[in-house]
Amino acid sequence: MRLWLSEDERRPDPAPVRADARTAVLVGTGCWVLALVATIVWRESLDAAGLGWLLETAIVGIALGLIALVVVQLRRRRAR
Repeated sequence: MRLWLSEDERRPDPAPVRADARTAVLVGTGCWVLALVATIVWRESLDAAGLGWLLETAIVGIALGLIALVVVQLRRRRAR
């Protein structure tokens, strides 16, 4: 097996795959919502273990997901 190929031996790069960024952002934001629910349910035990900051982390994750959703929507509209 060789680690380096000359330019004439290389195959052409494949075309980029079209992906739906909105779906990825929604799935990620949904995971943060689940994390928020879990931290609310087990808040007392997390605070006792010194992990109370996980609640704020989940809130920030949701906020960033919503911002990303707005950005993706704006990019979609501009592309049309």
